[in-house]
Amino acid sequence: YTILINLVVVSILCVLSYLFAPKGENQTIWRSSLILAFSAMYLMWAITLLAQLHPLVAPRRADLRPEKHAAFFVS
Repeated sequence: YTILINLVVVSILCVLSYLFAPKGENQTIWRSSLILAFSAMYLMWAITLLAQLHPLVAPRRADLRPEKHAAFFVS
């Protein structure tokens, strides 16, 4: 549920940054920059978390003796 909770938090931050962006001629730039930054941070966090939860490459033990190491791959 961590991913969904953080998605809700980032969504709220995006809405708040849209509503409370400083008024003026750069309002659109502020809104776009903040929403893009929050979205990119969430995506980077989620990808990193998922990569740690489900790695593509299984870790190998390096402390095995050579004869045990070879038998591990044969069987």
